[in-house]
Amino acid sequence: MALAIFDLDNTLIDRAGAFRRWAEGFAAGCELGAGEVDWLERADGDGYTPRERLVAAILERYGVRVPVERLRAELVECVEVDPVVPRRLDELRAAGWKVAVATNGATAQQWAKLRRTGLDAHVDAVAVSEEVGAGKPDLRMFVAAAERCGERLTAETWMTGDCPVRDVGGARSAGLRTVWLHRGRRWEHGEPGPDEVAGDIAAAFDSLCRLAGGVSTP
Repeated sequence: MALAIFDLDNTLIDRAGAFRRWAEGFAAGCELGAGEVDWLERADGDGYTPRERLVAAILERYGVRVPVERLRAELVECVEVDPVVPRRLDELRAAGWKVAVATNGATAQQWAKLRRTGLDAHVDAVAVSEEVGAGKPDLRMFVAAAERCGERLTAETWMTGDCPVRDVGGARSAGLRTVWLHRGRRWEHGEPGPDEVAGDIAAAFDSLCRLAGGVSTP
């Protein structure tokens, strides 16, 4: 049976958009200038800045204490999902695929995003790094995602994600095939690169279906 593994943040959901919405609300509430939204985005580092470091930077710059758990909860409230995502996930599953999410992050927060968007009802399994005990690009994350679908990793397993190192690099090391969401970036991480490059999640689904077969593009 075909297996497709997807990243969550900035792949199945628009994590960058959610953070900007949060930053705009924070800036407005604190009566900050519009430029401070850009500063907050830079401080966030596209989600890679540890939350403790981010809240410390916010405190230092604005004198406002934002507890980590409050920040996480507020970010979840800002998360949105493109309606194409659940529909295309359902198409994959209807065509006989198993579908898993492999996401780095805190278990409670990542599951909250899945439940808020309803995506938990459109996948077969979820692996979150905190409860797996390892994060992408570690092989254990991909193995966990596959095993929770009742499957094994094979050379025909596909990983779709936006991170060149954690998603594409990790999947390549595991012997998987890959679709990379470039999000306006160039591939600058050596060869071999991803099997396919897509500009957004809709295009990623198209690429996956075209390359792997088994699902027609509507």
